[in-house]
Amino acid sequence: MWTIREGETPRAKFERMAEVKARILELKDRIGVIVNLEVYFNSPSGPDGNYDVVLISEFNSWADLASYQQHPDHLLVSDYLQNVKQNRAAIDYEF
Repeated sequence: MWTIREGETPRAKFERMAEVKARILELKDRIGVIVNLEVYFNSPSGPDGNYDVVLISEFNSWADLASYQQHPDHLLVSDYLQNVKQNRAAIDYEF
């Protein structure tokens, strides 16, 4: 989950959020170990303090997750996020 920095205009933050979503979803076709990726935005009517963007991803194994995390295309998205995020929170779990 990420909060995205405010922009120069009210629309700029939403445009950054949309760019984050687009870049993440492109990874589905580029990284073979991904079983599923979903990206959602917080509701505009949600309370202040909520995160703006959430990523839900699925892998078949911890090794596949590690492979994804080190993949060059994932690292490019991560670099972009470093420039637009304000905060990040994450959990990795097994089901």
